[in-house]
Amino acid sequence: MALALDPAAQDLLFREARTANTFTDEPVTEEQVQAIYDLVKYGPTAFNQSPLRLTLLRSPESRERLLAHMAEGNVPKTRKAPLTAILSYDLDFHERLPELFPRAPHIKDAVFAEETTRETAGALNATLQAGYFILGVRAAGLAAGPMTGFDPAGVNKEFFGDGRQRVLMVVNIGKPGADAFAPRSPRLSYADVVTVL
Repeated sequence: MALALDPAAQDLLFREARTANTFTDEPVTEEQVQAIYDLVKYGPTAFNQSPLRLTLLRSPESRERLLAHMAEGNVPKTRKAPLTAILSYDLDFHERLPELFPRAPHIKDAVFAEETTRETAGALNATLQAGYFILGVRAAGLAAGPMTGFDPAGVNKEFFGDGRQRVLMVVNIGKPGADAFAPRSPRLSYADVVTVL
């Protein structure tokens, strides 16, 4: 059975996409990032929570602040990438729920009054959104280099000192450079992951 999505788009988003480790010097514009967000914001989250937050590091100063907390192997590519985004989740996402989920505004307090509940839900749903964001970067004809090799406590303190946001991952973004991609690693088969009951 054929998928509804054009095969070329399937390749762009999935089959031909890789994690990029080098980038050209071509800038990533604010218009490109806004177009990416304006597409991926429609991806579903529970109760339309939308807890993902993006911190775009464009200045050399902001990039240096991040590099101090990155794993050694991630420093060179993060220093050279045209754009680096810190993807985090907002612990106070529930404050926007009356606006974002107007058919049940009471869930702000009925479901998400406790911070521990918001922390679990925020991390889970922002991780979903991070996946949408990476696909959006690819849809824009750019490459993404998502990383979790960093000191989360250090990044949180450096960029989110009030503790209301928590880092999930760091993503380098740009046009892929020379030798940007490692060979594709094997994937699990359908039979390896699916259980039919």
